[in-house]
Amino acid sequence: MSSNVEPAQYDPENIFAKILRGEIPAQTVYEDEHTLAFMDVMPQGPGHTLVIPKAPARGLLDADPASLAATVATVQRVARAVKAAFAADGLTIFQYNEPAGGQTVFHLHVHIVPRFEGVALGRHTGGMADKDVLADHAGKIRAALAGV
Repeated sequence: MSSNVEPAQYDPENIFAKILRGEIPAQTVYEDEHTLAFMDVMPQGPGHTLVIPKAPARGLLDADPASLAATVATVQRVARAVKAAFAADGLTIFQYNEPAGGQTVFHLHVHIVPRFEGVALGRHTGGMADKDVLADHAGKIRAALAGV
């Protein structure tokens, strides 16, 4: 069922915008002029990392193409490091758009989750991960980034 409702606007008070402004701390693994990568505080597996553009975008459909290209390049770079850091068998990379698509934070973001044969993807349970564990995982990814 389609709708003629105008698309929702970007909210500069979303949690990722606050992380970008330094109002909320995050375990950063990578940052450049256009993007930021950091640990998901409700990981679906060890090493679950998020990549966001610094430019405001609610989702994929309203992102500036140049910002989107920079974001995808960072996803690729960070994904290589995540896979190496956790000696993962593979990766699950996903991105949601709007509530009907599963999006809960309305700033474009891409999930990178290392995967292992025979281990199911965890659920976003709402429980926060231990900050020391996240810091350790971020350190492993940063070290792997030095080699990619």
